Amino acid sequence: MFLIIIVGTAVATVLVLALLTNIFERKAEGLNRYVRVAEVTEDTTDPEVWGKNWPKQYDSYKRTALSTRTRFGGHGGSEALPEEKIERDPWLKRMFLGYAFSIDYRDRRGHAFMLQDQESTERLTKPQSGSCMHCHASIMPVYRKLGDGDALAGMNKTHAMSYQELNKMVHDMGHAHPVSCVDCHDPDSMQLRVTRPAFIVGIQKLAASEAPVPAIPSIDIWRQGPRDKPYDPNADATRTEMRSFACGQCHVEYYCSSAMPLTFPWGNGLKMEDAEKFWNEATIHGERFYDYKHKESGAEILKAQHPEFELWSQGIHSRSGVACADCHMPYMRDGASKVSDHWVRSPLLNVNRACQTCHHIAESEILARVDSIQQKNFDLLQRGGTALMELLDAVAVAKKAGATDEQLKPALEFQRQAQWRLDYIAAENSMGFHAPQEAARILAEAADYARQGQVMALKLAK
Repeated sequence: MFLIIIVGTAVATVLVLALLTNIFERKAEGLNRYVRVAEVTEDTTDPEVWGKNWPKQYDSYKRTALSTRTRFGGHGGSEALPEEKIERDPWLKRMFLGYAFSIDYRDRRGHAFMLQDQESTERLTKPQSGSCMHCHASIMPVYRKLGDGDALAGMNKTHAMSYQELNKMVHDMGHAHPVSCVDCHDPDSMQLRVTRPAFIVGIQKLAASEAPVPAIPSIDIWRQGPRDKPYDPNADATRTEMRSFACGQCHVEYYCSSAMPLTFPWGNGLKMEDAEKFWNEATIHGERFYDYKHKESGAEILKAQHPEFELWSQGIHSRSGVACADCHMPYMRDGASKVSDHWVRSPLLNVNRACQTCHHIAESEILARVDSIQQKNFDLLQRGGTALMELLDAVAVAKKAGATDEQLKPALEFQRQAQWRLDYIAAENSMGFHAPQEAARILAEAADYARQGQVMALKLAK
């Protein structure tokens, strides 16, 4: 019995010591989250170099090259270019006649392909501005060089450069990487930050306006102050807001061409109508702003880009303090470390960590609810597309009947309004989920304006 007690005590002692050792190791691992084995600076744009210091994040970042697909978006593989949207939905091709998107408009792929896919698009057969690279390359060192250290000045020079000219400069300087670690993290502290000058200017204009911003409470706090200095997202925003701002540097509506510097239309607010008003009040070549003239009708068209940040700001998640990264880059455990998953993808492919942290219901129920929302918005989008095509048909009939451009002006104005709304949701990459009721409202207006324009054109055909 004495021997048994001794052996038992020894075994228990060993187990307790092993447990304590493990606890201390995990605590040390948690305190020392990384070890710098490579020096990174503001000019280190290669994510592989950053990966030497932060291998866990880099391992997940590399997965953005893997194939992912959901029912309403994504691409099935990295072996070839994504499917053409304009072949799957021919009305999109007709909607974009007169614009390069009627030549090539494909499904999206992961962040790893953002530069490669842009360099491969057939849209480059038409003249494109260098500003198009703003969100497709790790371009900040190039901006600083062009601006003699002033990134904003450098960015404002790129619209006058051709895409090929700026692309060559990016490659020659060794920065031909997709958006990289340095674009969102300070290389010394790893603090989240925004770097893109267009976002900083846009958010400052938003803050200086009186537009309601329930999704961005730090702007309301700044507005209550003296306003002697412009709103600075890197100093004034909360960490939660920064987890959306980092994405909002690129996933936004904007305009870039050789005619004017890259512009975010946030001077009136973040709603769809706010951007429309901003563009309607802007001028280009001495005329009211437009992206292109429709090849069939001659209407002056506004082309939406990908307003995920804007639509998110109108939804329940943003008002509840849920950031982009909470769903698309949710936290995960890796040993004793809590890290943000840098495999940026749809939360539908990561329901447990992206959704069920807050929504304590079955995964099947979450997926069913999302599918219901997206299907309804998809159906509204298709009906709006049908209405727009019938508006174009009616305009063609009216022209054949001898209607003048002046007579057609009201109908073409309805086309501009309808097409802007349709494209706003078609280009936004959540199929309405970021703000379901807002997206449905916008699509309902699109169909309404298209039908009103169709009626006006048909009256001219009699």
